[in-house]
Amino acid sequence: QVQLVESGGGLVQAGGSLRLSCAASGRTFSHYSMGWFRQAPGKEREFVAALDWSAANWAYADSVKGRFTISRDNAKNTVYLQMNSLKPEDTAVYYCAVQGRLRGGITIREPEYDYWGQGTQVTVSS
Repeated sequence: QVQLVESGGGLVQAGGSLRLSCAASGRTFSHYSMGWFRQAPGKEREFVAALDWSAANWAYADSVKGRFTISRDNAKNTVYLQMNSLKPEDTAVYYCAVQGRLRGGITIREPEYDYWGQGTQVTVSS
């Protein structure tokens, strides 16, 4: 059974940094593309970042470009989201997700992701 467990969330002041981790189990994910999404209170879940299986292609939401970096460590079956220069509007529950399609390309579309974590809360105070 595939499981994704996020960690690293918390409370941080504006301008600070956090690194989220998403540990995968139940499958070796080195050949699957992965992504991060977030959902703020009262809003729909939105795309944040994606990294393809080769780690050679990536995509970011305009709102996080230049501040967030997605990366993966296939040896640890883990994907990361380094978040710098955090803003209060980054406050949300952050979810990692994995595609079920072998060697799939990066995508910002939620339906393309088959497995999801339970989410980790990130709160940025002003």
